[in-house]
Amino acid sequence: MKRTARLGLLMTLTAVAASFVTACQTSSASAVQWSTCQGTGLDPRQECATISVPLDYEKLDGEQISIAISRLRSQHPESRHGVLLLVPGGPGGSGLDLPSTDGAELPSVVRDTYDLIGFDPRGLGASTPANCRIAKDDLVLERLRGWPDAAGSISSNIPRQQRIADNCVKNGGDLVRSISTRTEARDIDRIREALGEQKISAWGESYGTYVLSVYSTLFADRTDRILVDSNDDPNPDYVQRNWMAIYSVGAEDRFPDFARWASTPDNPDRVADTPEAVRSEFLTLAARLDRDPLSWPGADLSSLSGNGLRQLMLDSLYSDKSFPYLAQVINAADRSTTLPAARPGPPEAIAQPLTAVLVATLCNDVAWPTSIPDYAAAVTENRAHYPLTAGMPKTVPPCAFWPYQPVPRTVVDSHGPSNILLIQNLRDPATPYSGALKLREAFGTRARMVSVDAGGHGAYPSPSTCANAAVETFLLDGTRPAEDITCR
Repeated sequence: MKRTARLGLLMTLTAVAASFVTACQTSSASAVQWSTCQGTGLDPRQECATISVPLDYEKLDGEQISIAISRLRSQHPESRHGVLLLVPGGPGGSGLDLPSTDGAELPSVVRDTYDLIGFDPRGLGASTPANCRIAKDDLVLERLRGWPDAAGSISSNIPRQQRIADNCVKNGGDLVRSISTRTEARDIDRIREALGEQKISAWGESYGTYVLSVYSTLFADRTDRILVDSNDDPNPDYVQRNWMAIYSVGAEDRFPDFARWASTPDNPDRVADTPEAVRSEFLTLAARLDRDPLSWPGADLSSLSGNGLRQLMLDSLYSDKSFPYLAQVINAADRSTTLPAARPGPPEAIAQPLTAVLVATLCNDVAWPTSIPDYAAAVTENRAHYPLTAGMPKTVPPCAFWPYQPVPRTVVDSHGPSNILLIQNLRDPATPYSGALKLREAFGTRARMVSVDAGGHGAYPSPSTCANAAVETFLLDGTRPAEDITCR
């Protein structure tokens, strides 16, 4: 056969194959029944649907549950590259509205490159909900986190964490037992399949970076462009155990940003004259509130304790926008004037499934120590080295009383396509830079990393044009920096 004839035949076969793939994708996608999303503040073009997935992936033909998905289609289909899945953080974060919220942060040229896809992970939101029926006071983050008492004892936490675990075992059923990062990765692949896509691009933040790390390990050949923002250490023997412990480091990395801001001379919410004095003022006030909490109408526990102030501090370090509120609370509490209006946690209807998914993921993903004396000793040591967090990161969790075996380990490594971009702030309170370096090391040649000389949780979009350009170029055409870079 002549070369031109062979070439013509090859082109014909290629066109037929492409048409077949397109037809399959269209058929699969059309099988999803899209309708207008419910809710406020959403892009009116956002559509929602549900798909069915196995409750237990070891029993594919067994009980099925629902996963809620959403879609914001490209306004320029001719330039569409594929889908960009937006993976929420947590564990316990809802993602159904992300195409309308986080998607709006993307430049229009990037949005037009993809159909933006959101979803509520199993157990959450519009997906089949989980519920451990935990006592209302135990849902308050200050108590759920298990902050030690004023003297550093964890004795009051032990019955509470035991109670939380028992409630999930008693009331959570097979759904709570099914929840893990590996299961979420499998659910994501079912979303990909339902959309009729051979490969997916994705953007995950915080815990979502670990979800995508696991997905990119289990389903490497089904990944396109993977952006992971504010990254967790993927060590398979520790994962969530280490993420809790690393709050100590994250707070110390980030608090100096707040202290510098709170000591600026022209700041109307100035706390003290120097960053060192701001730190001293915070620690002194927290200790005073340990002994003598202040009444705080509207707050979840109706008072501001030392641990309440510490939890507020951790929450406020996520974003510079929260600095004024933290400073106002510190100043009012220090001067015994009226505290600012309290910002209570989510309503119980949201807090119950959120907490069930949080506890289930932490406890099902990895085995936790069970020795209470060991937890007590770790808290004492941690308090001495990291006074801002007062030992909380090493406290006893519900997982110390979890009766189920963890899911198999997932070893994130360099096997797979070189299609991953990490972006990370140098001073992140929740997912510290040191942990992100561990994920970068695990991915090896699969990844590049953009480090940003900034503080806060969530590195994109960034105040750095250098960082934004690197992310947007990657999402547009798959091009990453030739080597790891730091943007200042």
